[in-house]
Amino acid sequence: MPSTPTASPAVVHHLYDAHHRWLYELLRRRLNHAWDAADLAHEIFVRVLKRPPQLDGEVQQRSYLATIARGLCIDHWRRRQLEQAWLQALAARPQAVQPSPEQRAIIVETLHEVDAMLGRLPQRVREAFILAQLHGRPYREIAIELGVCERMVKKYLAQALVHCALLEAELDGLLVE
Repeated sequence: MPSTPTASPAVVHHLYDAHHRWLYELLRRRLNHAWDAADLAHEIFVRVLKRPPQLDGEVQQRSYLATIARGLCIDHWRRRQLEQAWLQALAARPQAVQPSPEQRAIIVETLHEVDAMLGRLPQRVREAFILAQLHGRPYREIAIELGVCERMVKKYLAQALVHCALLEAELDGLLVE
């Protein structure tokens, strides 16, 4: 198995020293939350360690870090929206059927994993999957809504189910990136 290249400690140390404060402030302004900014700044440098960039000059370095920061901010906001939707749905349930804090954490993490899986699907595949699984729509209605034949809906759903199986295997630790 080929090994993943890692950045030399000196390169990452220089990148961290030169740009951490700037990156942290950028994230703090975008997120309006110091702890989230610190967490995301840390995550960015972990990614840099895993996939070292070949960058010349401060402008390229900041551009690279800002690009990663934008993606992580979008992911962060999506996660927050998902959590808020879950908490609102939970608040509407009677206290007697509320899940424990541990169950809540597991459910939220599972929602994030499913959301990430759906985000990796092509748009039509995602739409067909959501219409079938969440809304219980029959293939015929999905085909009409998407403007495709029922056979194509079946293909879309098969593709989505393959992704679900891969996600399940990934969650079970059977797949290694």
